[in-house]
Formats: sequence, structure tokens, C-alpha cells
Amino acid sequence: MFPFSKMAVFSAVVLVAAFAVDAQVSRTFNVGSGARIEIVNPAGRVEARTVETPQTDGSIESAAATTGAVLITATSPSAVADKELKITATASLIQVKVEPAESKKRIDITLTVPAKVRFKIETKEGEVRIVGDLLSADVKTDTGTISAEVPTAELKYVLRWTASRPRYLSDFDLEKIKEKAAGKFEISGTFRDEPAVAAKDDPPAEEVAVDTAGESPPNGGNPNDPKPSKKNKKRSSNPVSLNLETARGIILINIPPNEVSSDLRERPLTNAAKAIIRSGDSLLMEAIRRAAPKYYGDYTRTLPPIKLEPKFADRPNIERVTVSSVKVASVRVSDINNRAIADLAAGDFEVYESGSPREIISVRPASAPFNLVLLLDVSGSVDNYVNFIRKAARNFVNTVDKRDRISIVTFNDDVKVISKFTTDKALLSESLDTFDAGGATAYYDALAYTLADTLRPLKGDRTAIVILTDGDDNRSFLPFDSTVSSIQESGALIYPLYVPSALVAAAEVEPAASMDTLRQRYLQGELTSKAKGEGQRLANVSGGVYYEINQLSQLQSAYEDIVRQLRTAYEIEYRSELGGIDAANSPRLKIRAKKPNTYVQVRSVERTAPK
Repeated sequence: MFPFSKMAVFSAVVLVAAFAVDAQVSRTFNVGSGARIEIVNPAGRVEARTVETPQTDGSIESAAATTGAVLITATSPSAVADKELKITATASLIQVKVEPAESKKRIDITLTVPAKVRFKIETKEGEVRIVGDLLSADVKTDTGTISAEVPTAELKYVLRWTASRPRYLSDFDLEKIKEKAAGKFEISGTFRDEPAVAAKDDPPAEEVAVDTAGESPPNGGNPNDPKPSKKNKKRSSNPVSLNLETARGIILINIPPNEVSSDLRERPLTNAAKAIIRSGDSLLMEAIRRAAPKYYGDYTRTLPPIKLEPKFADRPNIERVTVSSVKVASVRVSDINNRAIADLAAGDFEVYESGSPREIISVRPASAPFNLVLLLDVSGSVDNYVNFIRKAARNFVNTVDKRDRISIVTFNDDVKVISKFTTDKALLSESLDTFDAGGATAYYDALAYTLADTLRPLKGDRTAIVILTDGDDNRSFLPFDSTVSSIQESGALIYPLYVPSALVAAAEVEPAASMDTLRQRYLQGELTSKAKGEGQRLANVSGGVYYEINQLSQLQSAYEDIVRQLRTAYEIEYRSELGGIDAANSPRLKIRAKKPNTYVQVRSVERTAPK
């Protein structure tokens, strides 16, 4: 903790003198209105956020939130030394220069600043992110992403790319791209929010919250197109100015970086994207609109009015009526590692309705068949390895229970349903001879398509998706986070099996390599850390299990484990006093397992004959 300077105007070069090296260094300064903050950071990211509401919890962040205070924090995985961070400060100008001891050492700069300041930021590879109510931002980077989340009451912008074609995303329509001399590109213009209609007793204009959720959609889309609400954006008496320049980076305006798709080129919608739009899932639809606004608008104009799926619904009053009946809840019980727990009996459960315990009549293993989708990556990343994909898929089909219905969906640039739901394993095997490999990888689109189209008619049934892929995506309209948001609502269990492409290649090209254990060890290949993290997250969110395949022999073991996981579920029969609509997600119903560190997922609730 460092003292907060109360000097109104001062000029100093600040060195970290308390100790020579630390993982984090923080400093606070006072600045006047309209101050200029300049940052030069060659090997790290810069994030600046404005704060308008003072806090009083005593922390250094709270001190910086006080009007006129600036908090500057430098962090690095290998610690920050004195000579690596120099700050020159006056009441009107703060200059921060990062000079890492090694050329490739990363030092990140984070700033918390008052509103209505001006920024000038320069990096090479690091991301620059600016959030809040500022006056202007001049940003220059080589390959880093520039992300600006700013008010749009009146916004003037100039976006430049000096060594590549433009890659950008904005939550409002930008002006057309202009090609300049020497292969440079520019987008410039002014955007203004439509003025809000003030009621008689409304506060002054600069304090009026604007909600544009009901405005006409961009690019000529129909009125049913979803558009994010822009609430609580304050009218500003001063226009915001953005002057953003990058050599080869991406520029985002009012789009969170985690909501950016893997391919920012404007391109026609795929069959998967069109099906997702028709599903009415507003979150997924908005993500596609951002990625391809022109084609989204063109397609939605050909559709009848879209009925958006409600995310939350009020419970009908009839559910409060006491009606004695017998119900059966289908549940899955898992441990802290998301593994299903077997061999539980009636004494291991508790059932509550509106906080009151209910009598458990019986507990038995779930017997209802599953609806399984086998989602196969047949993109260019596995080109020439079609035989592996077909063999792996046939082995899974032969492993599942004969009562389970299976559908097979392949994906590369787009999706293709090569088999609808069936229990006919011979027919499923034949369908695996009908595809070829090649093309880009629209993995997230394929997963969302499976949720929104293939499984949507089966909502309430026991459903699961088994995915065979290397986990990388390079062509989807949807970002990963948008896809995840729809998984829980689907109720489908997801079992990602991620196989490194290099491992498949080694097995195809040189099967005998398994005789040389040392060679085989180094031919296994690796998944990207991004793929690993996303695979684990898919499983955790859905209640499934993630399988990282390091040897091809592990595939069959994974198949057998998936079948065991699917079969480890329970049907709990209990006496209910709730009337109305039966629903697995009713807040009035709680089912718990008595064993420690266990979690119960209620998948469906049905009425049965009274006993």
C-alpha cells in the first residue's frame, strides 16, 4: 500500500523504491479535468477504465475512484523491477513508459482514472482496452487488439489499418471502408444515438438513460431482430473522439472481446447460421448479427416474424394450490469432478417442495433411452484421415446401448446431418461412408446448431452430445461464450473427446510407430491450451465429462466410460403437493443427496398414478 498524494500540481519521475522487485507495483496521482494520459508499453497489454462513483472501502482502488485520482498498476509474471517502470506526472499530464529488462518480457499496465480524460496509448503486440466515459483516445499498435467501450451519444471515430485489410466489429453500423495509398485502409465518421424522448419530470438530458432495444434494426433487418439494450449510457455534452490505428490487429467498438467470433470477415450465412436464426435464440441470433450484419438482415427479411424464446417465465399461480399427487424426477448425481455417482438408494436422497420435506416412495436406476448426437469434426485439420474418423465413429455406435437413438452430424465450414435419430446401427454405419473431409472448422456454429435445431424438438427428453474434434475453431460466426450461454437451457449433457491432429496423423501415416515407445511419445501432439480450457468448460456447464485423448487406444475406454456415465442416473418417485406445471427447473423443488460433495441435477419431472 502506498500513500495517496494530495498535491494539486506536481512533476516527478516516480521509481519504485520500497523494494527492488515485486510482482505488482501501484501508484496514485491527482489530475485535473481533461487531463492527458500517455502510455508506451512495447511488450504488454494496457487496460484503462474510468470511474465516476467514489468508493469508501479504504482500498487503493477506492482511493483512485475519488474524483481526480488516477491509479496505475504494473504487473508481470516475472515481477516488475524499479528501472522497468517510469512515470512522469503533473496535474494535466501523466506519462508512463515501460522499459522491460528483456525484449520479450511482458509487463501489463492497468489504469483506473476519473471520467473525461484523454488517452494516448502505444503498444506493439499487446491488447489495448479502454472502457468508460472519456474525451478522446489515440491508440497505435502493431498486431494488438484495440477494444473501446465508450458512450455513443456522440462519437467521432477514425479507424486505420496500415498493413492489412480491416478486421473490426461494432455494435452499430460504421461508415464504408476507404482504401488509401500504400495499401492502407480507413473507416471514419460520426455516430449519434437517437435522442431520448424526455418526460416532463425527467432529469437533465445528460442524465437520461437511453434504451434502444426497441429501435429499428440495423442493415434493414425486420423489427423482430434482437438488438442489445443500451441502458444507462449517459448523454455527454462533449463528443467522444476515437483515433485508432493498427498494422494488423482487430478493432472492437462496444463489443466485449470474449464475444468475438473466430472469423471477422463479412460472408454469406451457412446452413448452420440460418438454422440458429430460425430457432429464435436471441443471444445466438445477436452474435450472428454482429458477425454478418448485412447477410443477417437480408435473411431475416425473408422469414415470418420470429418468436424469440423467452429466457425466464413467471410461474403460474396455480402451482401454489395444494394438490396431492405422485411424481417421478429423473436426476443425475455427480461428484466434484462431474463424475456420475452410482449405487445410491432412497435413503441417500432428500426431496423438498417450497422448503417442506416430501416422502420418497422409491429410487431406481433411470431406464429411459438417450437421444445421442455424435458430432464429428471433418474439417481440413483432419483432412486425409477420413478412415480414422469413420472407424472411431463406428466404434462409438457399437458401444452405446441398443435402445439409444443416435443422430450423426458432421461439420467443417458448415454442418451436415448424415443420419437422423435411429436405433438401426447398420444404417448408422452406412451413413458414415457418405462424407468427405476438408475445409475450415466452424466448431462453435456446429455445436449451437445441434442444440438449437437437432435437439430442440426433444426438450425434456434425455439428450447428450458426444464430440470428436481437436477443439480448434477458425470459421464460426458465433464466439465460444455465446455458445456456452445456450447449453444449460438445452439440458443436454456434453462429452467432448479432443484428439490432437498430430496424433491422428502419426497413427495414419505410420501405424507401426507404436512399437517404438519413445518415438510414439513425441508423435502424440498436443492440444492448444485454449481448446483444453473450452473442452473442460463445455463439460462442466452441461454436466458431462471432458476427455483429452493422448493415445488413440484411450478412445474406446472413453466410449465405454461415456456409456457408464449416461446410464448412471436415477428416477426418484415421491409424493408431491405442488399443482400446476411440472418442471425440472422449478425453484420450489429441491432434491439433495446426503453424501458430502455431491451435486444433484434434476433433468425432468413427470406425474404418475397415485399409490
